[in-house]
This record gives sequence, structure tokens and C-alpha cells, in this order.
Amino acid sequence: MKPNLAGTAACGLMAGVLMGCATHTAEERSPRWTVSGANRISLAFPDGDYRPYADDIEMAGRRVAAIVAYSIDEQGQLALERKVFFPQLHQYKPEGGSWFHDYRAYLQDTYEDDILPTLYVNNERFVPGPVGEVVIAGWLRFEHGPSPSGLALCRTLYPSMDERMFCEVWMLTNTTNTTLRIASGNTLQEFVDFGAKGKFTRRVVSTAPEHIELKPGQQFDLSIGIMAIMDDEDYPKVDSSETFRNRHGFLGRIAGSLQLETPNPALNTLFGFSKIRAAESIYESELGLIHSPGGGRYYVGIWANDEAEYAGPFFPYLGYDIGIESAMNCYRAFAGEMNPEYEKIRYAFEIEGIAKPFLKDRGDAAMIAFGAAQFALANGDRAAAEELWPLIEWCLEYCRRQLNEEGVVRSESDEMEGRIETGDANLSTSCLYYGALNHAVDLARELDKSGAELYAAQATALRDAIENYFGATVEGLHTYKYYQAHDRLRHWICLPLVVGIHDRAEGTVDALFDRLWTDNGVQVEKNNDDPRASGIFWDRGTLYALRGAFMAGATDRAMDRLVRFSERRLLGDRVPYVVEASPEGNMAHLSAESALYCRVFIEGLFGFKPTGFRSFDLAPRLPSGWDAMALRNIRAFDGDFDIEVRRMDGRIFVRVSNGGSVVLDEGINEVGTVHVSLE
Repeated sequence: MKPNLAGTAACGLMAGVLMGCATHTAEERSPRWTVSGANRISLAFPDGDYRPYADDIEMAGRRVAAIVAYSIDEQGQLALERKVFFPQLHQYKPEGGSWFHDYRAYLQDTYEDDILPTLYVNNERFVPGPVGEVVIAGWLRFEHGPSPSGLALCRTLYPSMDERMFCEVWMLTNTTNTTLRIASGNTLQEFVDFGAKGKFTRRVVSTAPEHIELKPGQQFDLSIGIMAIMDDEDYPKVDSSETFRNRHGFLGRIAGSLQLETPNPALNTLFGFSKIRAAESIYESELGLIHSPGGGRYYVGIWANDEAEYAGPFFPYLGYDIGIESAMNCYRAFAGEMNPEYEKIRYAFEIEGIAKPFLKDRGDAAMIAFGAAQFALANGDRAAAEELWPLIEWCLEYCRRQLNEEGVVRSESDEMEGRIETGDANLSTSCLYYGALNHAVDLARELDKSGAELYAAQATALRDAIENYFGATVEGLHTYKYYQAHDRLRHWICLPLVVGIHDRAEGTVDALFDRLWTDNGVQVEKNNDDPRASGIFWDRGTLYALRGAFMAGATDRAMDRLVRFSERRLLGDRVPYVVEASPEGNMAHLSAESALYCRVFIEGLFGFKPTGFRSFDLAPRLPSGWDAMALRNIRAFDGDFDIEVRRMDGRIFVRVSNGGSVVLDEGINEVGTVHVSLE
């Protein structure tokens, strides 16, 4: 173990591992993993075929997050590194440290296998046998074959859901026909330091007794906890049964809500995994419970894009009360930044809002209004919507005041924060403002507020301005330029499709799926000499592109790309979630991207569009090779309902059942829309 409290040293797990995460590239081999059960994938090594493999996975609870990097060599031997974060415990800035430390000052360290208890079997040190199988199912499990002594090991890693503790459980099995006598040591390590809020004490504790006696076939469980406390807090209990029961309860709750049924197991499984990743990354903070992206960099903080725009509108469909609370706390934090002068709003609250904010207009007001209005409608709670209405109004007015002479919205950047040129008015900000205006029309009518007609008129004018300002022939395609002087195709040209502007859908889908598509989804931009643009991808762009293509009716093309992309993310060499970006971010498992993956199905494949607290439109897109699909136990709109879509006699039939009662059973054409009321 490296007692590196600053958490800045590189890890030595293997070549290509840095800061506890395997380095990932766009090049991958054929799929290694298989879907082996409901919400479960496995990596097996049949007949000792140990082709080397390395990856990492992030897991989280309210007070802890961990990125577990693992590698398996040619002999099947496993090496592990656990980079564990305690997000609420803030470190002092080291002397001479950069300003950036203030934004990433979580108590963190990397733990290798030297923190584990040392076992001696019949007076010889135990070395686990080769790995036979790796399993991911909301936890990470390694099943080792017997060691030369005949002792087999199964180890499972997962976070505590409510304590500052990351857990590892060992199940030891005697595979011999004689009794094995085991001695243990190295069962407690402790490290003390001081930080911004007081004294920190970290412990690595094992429940291994000094002596274990295993009869033939007998099993024995022991637990290891990596934990931290501040000042005189009580240490968490290293109780594998309780902590695993809590994790299992969380997983069961998430699995039982918003259930996707399609003919494709990879889609169903990645959807199930995405619900887990989106919902687990919620932390206690000075702002209340808040969703945060994770990824080794972004904890106890909120962003206008990741939380307000991406994740917040997802939680009502999942019906996850903690997620809904986190979304409300996010919008409340931004509401506290409203000002009568309509100065730009901050785009993030890093480190619980303690870190100094950057004031740069990335189109954040449009992001917040777009997300908050969708959330307010789908959440189906009038009181919550009343609370959010002033924030939505303020953000819409801010955007209106940023309109240029051509009628589109000025902003300094977009959610890529200046990584690539955006001009002084970009397509993203104007599209998000347009989408927010349309949702605000429905929300104003539900709340009996004035302004619905005004917002509708503003949306009509903005749609015309978007066409006149951004509509263009780009690289020979009838699509959009991203800003006025731009002459290349870019991933965010998908956004008009997402907000219901389909005038240039054919050329835009061609651009996304033919020109910009790669093995890792939609590339940011091609044919650009700027290395910040060419050769990079952000999964969020791919997920918006897929959602928009379904909404525009390009069903089979979108499904083909969705299957390819999903199988790569779920079953390739970088699993089991969608990622942030490459090469920046090293394909981190940022949580909000998983919410966006689910929204490809909710708003794209099934075509949800909220229209009221108890009503919505559906525009399902059933692929030509499918006879049926369903989305069950949907908790949005103050309901608990199922949607079944099936093909019969050349038509699409949509059935909606709420609480056991059929509220709609109607036939439509291939790109039709139905209106549903749960009243």
C-alpha cells in the first residue's frame, strides 16, 4: 500500500496503468465478455486460455467511491489496485500546490494487495490460484481456481452504500480431502493525517481470525474494509452480510423499476447496468444529496450539463426517490445563483460549492431550463414544479437577453468548455433553449402560469432563426454548421433532432452515422487539423445522436448503430458502462452518461415527450426486425405503468397499463404518435 494522502503518485499495477485506471484506447479486440444472466456479464478463460486482460470499473455509495483496476496475465494471475475516494473529506493543499488541487481535494489513496490479510496454509504462504472467471453484476467478483495447497478463493468487491468504506469479501473453500489449517496476519493497518475539516484516520481492517481450520469441502468467509473517519466518528462495522445486503437491496430496487424488454440481451443488460451507474453516484454533501459524475475527478459537485440536463430528467422515470431528491437539490443550488441583473450563472458547484466558481457561459442557462422543465413535468409533483418555475423562468429570460441580431443565442462556449472552437453563437445552446421553451409552454399551462403563449411564439421565432443561421450544406450534406464560420461536420449537429426539428433529418443522420461514425460511436469532428477535434469521441455525443435519430424516424439505422455501440461498451475490452471521452478522461465511467444511455430508449426508442404532470406523448420506434418491445414499471407522471409495443398486420399497436388498468390500446403507423393520460 502507498500511504500517499495527496493521491498524486502513479500506480505500478502494470504497464499502461496510471492513477489506478487501466489506459484505454480506441482499438479493441473481439468481444471477450458474455451476458450470463439478468444484469450480469462474465469473462471466462476456458482451457487455461489466458490472453492478458486489463480494465477498471467504478462503483460508489453515498460516502465512498472506488475505481478498481485489475489485470490478468498469461498465467491467469490477478493483480488488483483499488483507488478509493472519500469525497466529503477534503485534503489540505500541499505547499506549492496548484489552484486545481482545490477542485479535486478529495481524500483518496491507492491500495494494492499488500493491504490484504496474509494467509498461511499448513505453514506455507497462500497465493491464490489462477482466475477462472470474472463476473460483474453490480459488484466485481473474481473466482480463482485452487492453489497448490488446495485452497480456492472467490473474492467480491463492492462499496458500502451508506458508510465511508469499500468492501472486499473472501470466500475460502477447501477443495482437498484433508483438513487445511490456516493462520492469518496483517489484519489491521492505520494511517492518520489532518485535512481541511479535521483529523482523518484511514484503516484497512480484516475479520480474518488468527487461526482457521477447514474440513474437506468446508467454506469460510472473511471481510476486508477500507474505511475512513473524521475526528471522533465511529468506525464502520466490517460486516460483509450487512453491507452486501444493503448493496444487494439497492441493486434489487433499481432492477425492479424501469425494466426494458427487447429481443437483444446486450441492450437489456447495458440498460440495466446503466440504471445502476446512474443511480449509485449520489453523495451526501453540504448541498444535500447530490448526483455527481465520478470518474476519479468529479465528486460532491454538480454541473449544469451532467446533473441538470443529463441525469435530473432521468430519475422520475426510474422512480428513485434519492435520485429525485438529488435532482431537486441540484436545481435548488442553481436557483440560488439567480440575480436580478441577469449576469451569467455559474456552471458548476465543485467540492460541495466550496471551490471558487468559474463564470463562463457555456449555454448553462439553456441546459438548466431544458433539464428542469423536463424533470418538473415527468416528476408529476405540482409543489416541486412550483418551486422550480422561477428558476426556469429566469434561465429562459437570460437566454432571451443573449439573442443576437439574427435571433440565435450567444454563448462563450458549449459543454465542451472551449476544448474546440464554437464561435460566439453555437447550435447547441440555441437548440437547448428551443427545447426548454417548448417544455415551458406545457409546464406553464399545467401550473396555470402566464407566459405559455409568449414562450410558444418565442420558440417559433427561434426555430426559424436556427434554420436561417445554422442551416447549411456542409461537406455536401443538407444539415447544419455548428457556428457561423464553421465548415466541418460536428457531433452536436444531432441536437436539432433531439428537440424536434427534423427539417434536415436525412442529411444530419447521414452525417452522424456515415461520415462521423467510428467503432466507438460518433466522433467529435473529422477533417480538422486541430488535434482537439479530430480523432476524439465523447459518448454523450453518440447518445444524443442515437436518441435524435430514433426521434426523427431513422429507426433501423439508429438500431444498427445502437446495437454495435452497446455490444462494444458491454462486451468489449472496456466494460460495463458507457464512458465519458477518449483520449481525454481515459474513457472514465462518468455516471451521467449512463443516464443518457437510458434516455436513448425512454425518449428515443419509446418516444416519451412529457406534456403534463399526468400526461405524455409516445412516438415508439419498433425496429423492422422486432415483433415487440416493452418498458415496464415506469414510475414517472405519478404512476407505475407499463408500455407494450407490438407489430400486428403491418401496424404498430401501443398498450399502456397503469396499476393493472389499460389506459390506452391503440394502433398507429410506423412513425405515429399517441397521447396518453394517466388520469
